[in-house]
Amino acid sequence: MGMSVTISAATEQDAEQILKLQYLSFQSEAALYGNYRIDPLVQSLDSVREEVARDCVVVARLGEEVVGSVRGRLGEDGTAFIGKLCVHPRLQGHGIGARLLRAVEAALTEQHGATRFRLHTGHRSEGNLRLYRRVGYETVGTDQGSDGVPMIVLEKPAGTYAQTA
Repeated sequence: MGMSVTISAATEQDAEQILKLQYLSFQSEAALYGNYRIDPLVQSLDSVREEVARDCVVVARLGEEVVGSVRGRLGEDGTAFIGKLCVHPRLQGHGIGARLLRAVEAALTEQHGATRFRLHTGHRSEGNLRLYRRVGYETVGTDQGSDGVPMIVLEKPAGTYAQTA
């Protein structure tokens, strides 16, 4: 009998699993851009620990295993910045990413008063763009990541939560 994936706030003990999952999950993005120095692949464990302690970090678990993760933090103008959404490659395409987005958006709104959400993804990341657009994000501009990857910036107002199906 299979287990259900549960969504919850990350704990300090999750930091190492989050980092390992992030490293595994972002390999396909690195290959897409021919750049294995993208931010999620060079982040340190101490930096992940700091994010878990400071920011709104949500994980998806299958039993004890962290199989998905996303981070959010509130900016000064009520805009919440969402990043490093990742789902284990073997579980992608089953709605876990949308569930994680819904959970982090709800937490950022309810606990921190977010009025808008902003995120970014690489310009060639069609799967990511499809997910973000499906859950209500719209392109508002472009940027360049610190790793040199051209990025598409997307936003949506708070209250228009991701569908979980």
